[in-house]
Amino acid sequence: MTRPLTIDDLYRFAIPGDPDLSPGGERVVYTLTTQDAADDRPVTSLWEAGPSCPPRRLTLGPADAVPRWSPDGGTVAFLRQGRLHLLPAAGGEPYPVGGEAAGEPVWSPDGTRIAYAATDPAPGVGDAAPVVVDRLGFKADGAGLTGGTQLFVTDLATGHTTRLTSGDVHAGRPAWSPDGTRLAYTAATGADADVTGARAVHVVDATPGAAEPRRIGPGDGRADTVHWFPGGDALLVTGRADLRPGHATLLRQPLDGSPPVPLAPGFDRNVMTGGPGYPGAPPLFLDDDGRSILFCARDRGVTRLYRLDGDRVTELPLPAGTGVGGCSAALKTGTAALATADAATFAEIALFDLVTGTLEHLTRHTAAALPGVAFHPVTEREFTVSDGIRVHGFVTRDPQAPPGGPLLVDVHGGPHNAWSPHADPVHLYHQELATRGWTILTLNIRGSDGYGEDFYTAAVGGWGEADEKDVLEPVAELVAEGLADPRRIALTGYSYGGYLTCWLSARSDVFAAAVPGGVVTDLRSLAGTSDVGQSLADGEVGDDARREALSPLTHAAGVRAPTLILHGEADDRCPVGQAEQWFHALRARGVPVRLVRYPGASHLFVLTGRPSHRADYSRRLVDWVTGHTSLPETGAHHD
Repeated sequence: MTRPLTIDDLYRFAIPGDPDLSPGGERVVYTLTTQDAADDRPVTSLWEAGPSCPPRRLTLGPADAVPRWSPDGGTVAFLRQGRLHLLPAAGGEPYPVGGEAAGEPVWSPDGTRIAYAATDPAPGVGDAAPVVVDRLGFKADGAGLTGGTQLFVTDLATGHTTRLTSGDVHAGRPAWSPDGTRLAYTAATGADADVTGARAVHVVDATPGAAEPRRIGPGDGRADTVHWFPGGDALLVTGRADLRPGHATLLRQPLDGSPPVPLAPGFDRNVMTGGPGYPGAPPLFLDDDGRSILFCARDRGVTRLYRLDGDRVTELPLPAGTGVGGCSAALKTGTAALATADAATFAEIALFDLVTGTLEHLTRHTAAALPGVAFHPVTEREFTVSDGIRVHGFVTRDPQAPPGGPLLVDVHGGPHNAWSPHADPVHLYHQELATRGWTILTLNIRGSDGYGEDFYTAAVGGWGEADEKDVLEPVAELVAEGLADPRRIALTGYSYGGYLTCWLSARSDVFAAAVPGGVVTDLRSLAGTSDVGQSLADGEVGDDARREALSPLTHAAGVRAPTLILHGEADDRCPVGQAEQWFHALRARGVPVRLVRYPGASHLFVLTGRPSHRADYSRRLVDWVTGHTSLPETGAHHD
């Protein structure tokens, strides 16, 4: 016997991620995130597994992250509640080294040192002193006020830690040169980089008292991650050579500072280096000459695995419906460790043979945590809208449910994220509503990732105006097919999806209820209050006139649908004032509206926040849309 997933199952979730393959290719260390109901928090611990090693727990948590094997396979470095720790692979207690860290620990090639980025406290934070800022980027969602990030190196023999950078750096993950003498990293160091969003590649000597860091290559692009080519003569960069919205690509940056060279210029997909809600992993070299590179990119909603050999890109054949959420490879072993997802699993750890294409799952955490639970099936759909654009999406519903029932349309965030057909641990209300006979429609509207750069940038400068038809016309098609009742259609979305929910509810009378979350309603004020507001408004929207025209607040008089607004109190990406403005605009006009604020919750609380908040979010959404789309008894059936 099976049963459907419920919102309460959130507390049973056990989701693995961030796999790191041992140098010999025989063991994988990874994180496992569970939920602590008593303390109302997620718990992340370290586990390991291998072909001859059933999954076993290595640490208790509650906040252990980014495990990384030493070059000799004898030690695992990781972060415990923000401090660097070491764990002997043969067994024993982890112990702290170095100082507070903000990012991934990176071992030197000889295993004697670890480099990492650490966050400077903002001046005055923690006491009553005034906080003085001269540049943008003084806060970050989930971290609050920050003084930026600097690079440090800890010598494991002496315990001594050396700071390599200073000033307003905001350094990214460092990468060691093959000879262990230098570190490469990305940083926004230009005079106006805080305004333009430019990030350049830098190199610094890894010895105390060495020369100042020097920029490598142009300073007017966007460098996301950096790695050294095995020969030490160039850098592998993911990012763009300009600041226009568009795909991240693979670039070869010569050390002489000449312009970067695209490595796969004909590959029209976005390179995915990984992050919360954006599955992927940094690129990896598979050979000593640097001609073979393993990387992730998204295609039609699914992050897939690709290999670049010379100038030829090939997709590696994973089982149908499998996506990649993390990847690590051991040089010369021909093996990669993957975090995979599919329609029946949130994530599992597997070994992938790069030669034969064989995938061997090492874990079964989803099935163990949720025995007897079955997910409602997801069906792919494509819709051709009136201007000829084809919009790909997914329909989730109980096959036993009669047609002509209620419909929930859910809009993704980003705006350049994308829905996938995989089991979803975040939007639990999808499964709950499907159990109640609803149909759920998720659409990868123009602007979504995975359909080429022209599609990716198709809504730039035209938020709402360019993509509203990508929602309204597929909805009309489902109504015409008889799958959905036109009187019982609800709309929701988070972040950019919250923006478009507000926009559509102001410009259309299709929806009987609206639930925007993490909303954007006033693009003018967002530009000056969001931690990424300047680059978002400039790059994605346009000048003040466009920001006003494309703000839902400008069109609020058109809203009629009862609206539930869900928002984190500590959201620095889409500040809570955006929700307050929408609440005020609707309440003052007599529209039924409710605002729910989640204390201490950042923009990503729906992914990584308190389980009670995440469960409450789904429950409130379900109650709101069902309560505002129910038919009177005399009209319980729609012909």
